Amino acid sequence: MEPIRILIVDDHPVFRQGLCDVLETDMHMEVAGEAADGEVAIEMAHELRPDVILMDINLPTINGLQVTRKIKTQLPNLKVVMITGYDDVEQVFHALRAGASAYCSKDVPPEALIKTVTAVHEGNYVVDDRVMNYDEIIAWTEQKIGRFNGSLTSESDDLFVPLSPREMEILEHVTKGLSNKEIAFKLGISHQTVKNHMTAILRKLRVEDRTQAAVYALQHGWVRLDGARG
Repeated sequence: MEPIRILIVDDHPVFRQGLCDVLETDMHMEVAGEAADGEVAIEMAHELRPDVILMDINLPTINGLQVTRKIKTQLPNLKVVMITGYDDVEQVFHALRAGASAYCSKDVPPEALIKTVTAVHEGNYVVDDRVMNYDEIIAWTEQKIGRFNGSLTSESDDLFVPLSPREMEILEHVTKGLSNKEIAFKLGISHQTVKNHMTAILRKLRVEDRTQAAVYALQHGWVRLDGARG
């Protein structure tokens, strides 16, 4: 039986080493490579073709949700496990919508991490240490969305569609204090286009204004202030 080949994506060297140490205790797993930022992760995914990626959300260049969406679009059979310090229900939704098969907090016990990697490699989904098949994860998601929004409607369902790469780019500029006009100039698009994207961002994040959107992005580790590490 071939070992499960794993790519670790996290910008903290000590944490990456810790993951390597855990995975190497299992003879059925092999660390194929490590990446410290999102752009490198995408390149390495294509170069190494690992079976599973352990992906942090808060990364330099582009965040783990964006990286996951890009990789899953191009390499749909590759499995992604989000492993992050941002442990909340809404973040799980965003991770699953981006294409992840599992969501773990960074304090996951070693045996649970190995169990999770094995489960997703076999085609399952894992949330809160619970291993689920596709139908079960859909039912779990609908139950949680219903609890959040009262009922599962097409409108509420749309709230958990991931932000597009352009929306994420605009949101990053919002967190830096740029106005719509300034963002339009910086990106070479019209003011109205920025306004349209902002409307979509507010709807998807279920927030009232751009300030709340910026706070949401920072709290969830989607973007970084200069010099910040997560």
